[in-house]
Order: sequence, then structure tokens, then C-alpha cells
Amino acid sequence: MQVGCDPKSDSTSTLRGGSYVPTILDTLREKADVKLHEVVHEGAGGVFCVEAGGPAPGVGCAGRGIITAVELLNQLRAVEELKVDVVVFDVLGDVVCGGFSVPIREGIADQVFTVTSADFMAIYAANNLFRGIKKYSNSGGALLGGVIANSINAPHARRIVDDFAERTSTRVMEYIPRSVTVTQAELSGRTTIEAAPTSAQADVYRSLARKILALEDASTPAPLTETELREWAAAWGRELMQLQSAGEQLPVAVAV
Repeated sequence: MQVGCDPKSDSTSTLRGGSYVPTILDTLREKADVKLHEVVHEGAGGVFCVEAGGPAPGVGCAGRGIITAVELLNQLRAVEELKVDVVVFDVLGDVVCGGFSVPIREGIADQVFTVTSADFMAIYAANNLFRGIKKYSNSGGALLGGVIANSINAPHARRIVDDFAERTSTRVMEYIPRSVTVTQAELSGRTTIEAAPTSAQADVYRSLARKILALEDASTPAPLTETELREWAAAWGRELMQLQSAGEQLPVAVAV
């Protein structure tokens, strides 16, 4: 089961041929007595799809949808009734809002995997998430399984993520290259494994899935302080400038 915990409600669209499912919050606004089949929908490969949803823009707390979704799924005994073996909570990498941290702090999830690129703001968000995990793990919350390094095509990007993982006492689960195969699959409303099952990118995702399923240990991360993180980033900035001065071509990242 995949539970989308983003107010955009787009987590499961590629499991549904590009279509969107009714969210839990929208369904509850329409009726009080909600049935399991009204909020849990089957997607590709027999994956059950759930979207928590969110409030209208500018109104209410976006994290409230996650709290409501967790409460309703527990009330409906969704995992037991559907005999689900794995539940994935797709949550924004932000623990500032209490709602977004529910799967972590309540111990609903067994392990947390943080997706990050080598860009500073992504690393900054990951480190922020580590701070939340460290705080909640002391009171029975979920532990950190590891880091998923995304959009890793250049050697220096891999080194940056490796260094960050080592300094924060965690590990890199997999290196995901940026690939046009993913873009093509998303535009067709399908997952990469469904749209291009024999592609190299699909094999990377299968490798990641096997590693996650086989993982038996998780730990409390050691996040960097604000000062340590900025000093670390500055040091990497100097090193990359030296590489450029030495003639190494570094790719230009464009944020869209």
C-alpha cells in the first residue's frame, strides 16, 4: 500500500495510469460514514493506493490530512482487511509541521528513508529531517534506515552524499541516476518499472527495493548543527571550485 501524504495528492498517479484517486479529506467532506473501498484504490501490480489530501490553498493545516488519513486507515483496519505486507508513507521531507511527522513520531513506520540529491538545499532538508528523527526516536518513533541518493550522475555528487551520510552516521541505500526514462514513464502515467521494465533505470529501482526489504537494522542519525552544516557546505564549495580550476567539467544544475 502506498499512502500519499502530500497535499498535491499526486503520489500514486503513476500507479493509476496517470489518474488521481479521491483523497481521504475530500471523501470525509462529502460523507461521515466512509467505507474502505472509497478511500483505498487498486493500482498497477496490485498496489493499493491512498491519498491523504489537504485543505484548500491558504486554508487550514496541510499536515492535518496525514493525521486524519492515519486515524481513518486504523479505524477501518485497512492493513489487516487487505492483508497488506508493506506500507509506504510518501511524506514531504519537512518536520516543521507536526502533521507531516506523524508516521515518524508515532512509530507507525518501522524505518525512514530520506531521498536527497547532492544540492545544498536538499541536504539541508535531509539534515533537518534527521533532527526530527533523532528527537522522536527517543520516545519510540521510527529510526533511520538510510539515504536514497537521487539524481546522481556526476562523480562529485556521489562523493558529496557519501560524505554527508558518513558525517551523520547513516548509509546510502542506492544511487539513483537522473534519467529521461523516468520522465517518459511519468508522462505516460506509469511507473518506470511498468513503462520500461528492461531498462537500466528499472534495475536500479529493483535493487533499491531488495535492499530495503532485506534491511533489518535502523539507527538514530547524528545530524549536523546549523554551523557544522554550513561549514561543511562551504568546504565542498571550495573543493568544487578547485576542481573546476584544474579543468574538470562540472555539470550545471538547473532548478525548475
